[in-house]
Amino acid sequence: MPDKNWQFELEEYIKQGEPERAEKSEAWQTAIGLQAVDGLNTSEYLLDTAKDHIEGKITIDEAQKRIYSYYEQRTARTEVENNTKEADIVSARITKLLGEKAFQFSPAEWITIHRRLFEGVFNHAGQIRRYNISKKEWVLNGETVIYADFNSIKDTLDYDFATEKEFSYEGLSVEASVKHLAKFASDIWQIHPFGEGNTRATAVFMIKYIKTFGFRVNNDAFRENSWYFRNALVRANYNDLQKGIHSTTKFLELFFENLMLGTNHELKNRYMHVDFANENTSQRATTETPKCQFGTLDCTLEELAVFNLIKKNPSVKQTELAEQTGKSVRSIKRIIDSLKEKQYIRRVDGKRYGKWEVLV
Repeated sequence: MPDKNWQFELEEYIKQGEPERAEKSEAWQTAIGLQAVDGLNTSEYLLDTAKDHIEGKITIDEAQKRIYSYYEQRTARTEVENNTKEADIVSARITKLLGEKAFQFSPAEWITIHRRLFEGVFNHAGQIRRYNISKKEWVLNGETVIYADFNSIKDTLDYDFATEKEFSYEGLSVEASVKHLAKFASDIWQIHPFGEGNTRATAVFMIKYIKTFGFRVNNDAFRENSWYFRNALVRANYNDLQKGIHSTTKFLELFFENLMLGTNHELKNRYMHVDFANENTSQRATTETPKCQFGTLDCTLEELAVFNLIKKNPSVKQTELAEQTGKSVRSIKRIIDSLKEKQYIRRVDGKRYGKWEVLV
């Protein structure tokens, strides 16, 4: 992977304040960062291609074609270059998927995401595995998570998705909602329906699912902590009762709070290692978090999503909020009425030419 300067180079597009460039840059940063979950590095060529796409010189489809052509012309490749090829191709595909608004909450969608990410990379792209697997994990001292038996994958997928679909987030506090989403991600990841690429496919699926609540995810989470994300999933699904080790989603919850709420928890992989002496000591946030984000104010997920957008741009219109969150204008009006009733925001200088004032 290019050195850490790639993060600063892409971050510049966000600082420029152009929404379209910022959105593209965030997608690329997430996509590139996610390759670390499988120990892969992207190339300088991908970074140059990403910049051209962000600047509007090429479309995402043209970016993908450019990457394919680049590797087709390199007939003599080392194993390292082959790994870079995978990282580059999958990064471009993740960026394309994150730029699409279409999403269906179903096992079929997750399978389709895997196929679209890894077609031509893995011969089993988009196919449910027909064998059992184990993987040695550093965080477990070389032990493995017990993944779903291949005979039960379809039934387990159907059950977990049906249960989540029936779950209501209405009236649920932000803190409780984040914990529930972290647990859902942990559960479907443990199924590990594919031979390879499960973590990257899970991450893309969860990002798109979270966006249905009106959130724009914090790209810093995957850009800087994708390896932590994978280890947190591992710890959420491992027990060794003889050694006093219990599965826990607490590490994953810290990651999801950074991802969804913009908190700044210091995420350290060593804290998750089964031999870490102070395992039961919770990690603390390195910066103070707004009260609303921890549920001490009476916020729901959708209210917090709108609240954060208003806080970022007090002049934002309801139609713009609807477009940014994917909700109807009627739903936005309902959410705003609730935020006003709770005295979290108020309108100043009139309805037409006024702006929002954040009161908390």
